[in-house]
Amino acid sequence: MLARSTSSIRLRVDPRDVPADKAARRLGLTLAAFEDVKDRLFVRGFPRPDPDTGLFDLKAIDDWMDRRSGLTSNLVARDASTVVKARLEAMRGGKAG
Repeated sequence: MLARSTSSIRLRVDPRDVPADKAARRLGLTLAAFEDVKDRLFVRGFPRPDPDTGLFDLKAIDDWMDRRSGLTSNLVARDASTVVKARLEAMRGGKAG
């Protein structure tokens, strides 16, 4: 018989949201050191914890570190309809419609 109860299957789950001590560890800091610098990090765009759980998103932290290090761009995609409207208006000499 190959059927197994789903409750007997054990899968490793690595949480994406983590407490402050693990967020600190991701940065190579102790919790105390993280607490000392976190307000300065927030000013620089470091991702804030979830307002309900208080947990930090590891992917957001990694993305922030990539942008900080220049590994990814800070550019954000723009809405195509906004770009087209602006270009059409420029072609018309700034006159709408």
